[in-house]
Amino acid sequence: MSAAATSERPRPRRPRARARVRLLRTLPALPKLLVITQCAFNLGFFAVLPYLADHLSGALGLAGWLVGLVLGLRTFSQQGLFVVGGALTDRYGPRPVVLAGCVLRVAGFGWLAFAEATWSVIGAVLLVGFAAALFSPAVETEIARQAVRHEEATGVERTRVLGLFSAGGQAGALLGPVIGAALLAGGFRAACLAGAAVFAVILAAHWRLMPDTRADATATAPSSPSLRDGVRQLVRNRAFLALCLAYSTYLLAYNQLYLALPAELDRALGSQAALGWLFALSSTLVVAAQLPLSRAVSARLSHRAALRCGLALIAAAFAGAGALLPVGGIVPALTFVVLLTAGQMLVVPAARAWLPDLVEDRRLGFFTGALSSLSGVVVLAGGAPVGALLERGGALPWLVLAAVPLAGLAAVPRK
Repeated sequence: MSAAATSERPRPRRPRARARVRLLRTLPALPKLLVITQCAFNLGFFAVLPYLADHLSGALGLAGWLVGLVLGLRTFSQQGLFVVGGALTDRYGPRPVVLAGCVLRVAGFGWLAFAEATWSVIGAVLLVGFAAALFSPAVETEIARQAVRHEEATGVERTRVLGLFSAGGQAGALLGPVIGAALLAGGFRAACLAGAAVFAVILAAHWRLMPDTRADATATAPSSPSLRDGVRQLVRNRAFLALCLAYSTYLLAYNQLYLALPAELDRALGSQAALGWLFALSSTLVVAAQLPLSRAVSARLSHRAALRCGLALIAAAFAGAGALLPVGGIVPALTFVVLLTAGQMLVVPAARAWLPDLVEDRRLGFFTGALSSLSGVVVLAGGAPVGALLERGGALPWLVLAAVPLAGLAAVPRK
């Protein structure tokens, strides 16, 4: 056989897990740290969160409305206050904000482990949520900045690095509930203290290994960014506001994993016993497919096109579930989860990768936080109407919800 023929023989494809490890190894130290600790963040968090509602209603005996209020306050103290963490990141750099968030998360989980009175539980969950409102925008801002720099230095598309970051987070979200379930043998307190221990380790890792990048982040700034100037730029940045609108429709749709999906399982199966398995399926899909999907998409589609395709898939998730309701069983729910997760894997890396192109680098933290906070407001406003819509039953709610990501698709900025 000739040398030419030999050279044309297709090489065996590397296993996906090996490709992820290879990409992680080639990253510089800082983005590598951020990817690994994102996995640990979610591992510690999801070892506790899935069991919080049962603890509040069971062990503490709180009324259902009060359990909902506590969980809502946790979400607000986290998602709604991302803009605070983003603004602090711009002003002081990511390192001190991440460290402060880790300290508060350790304190919050430690407090929650021993909280019994309602006021004490509320204080603990507010602290747990606000901790994430600090470190998550700081970490997301820095990984976006590092992904752009790595792309400029090596030619590796930023969406691949951001996809690896998302996959790391989902790996933690997948393993966390499993570890939490094992820890619950020792009671909810044991799970909380274990979560606190995980964040103590993360705190030590970032204290030791995370450099102070404030000088790099603000090198082009004559002074510390003003919050007032940031808000003024935000309201004038039409492309960013359009991205927020599009992203908020994704977030409202994704929130139906916690609202529409349980309702459908109750209707079709008479219980929510399959809910945990469907969440595990979603996380497994992201862990297994996020990086190869990001690599394939980044070679063929712009950030705008990837965002639009993701929103179209999410619309198909609702439309498909609604159309399959007559089939019955778990088929509609399974279709919904698979298509929604596929859309998520396109939307999230594309939005994060596009954001640095739409805003000034020195205000990247503020705009990263604002993207989540403004989207969170839309989700909060849409929660009650969606809940009322789902009470009607049948295919109509699913078809109406399919229009939400389609509206977001139309809102995607043209820039």
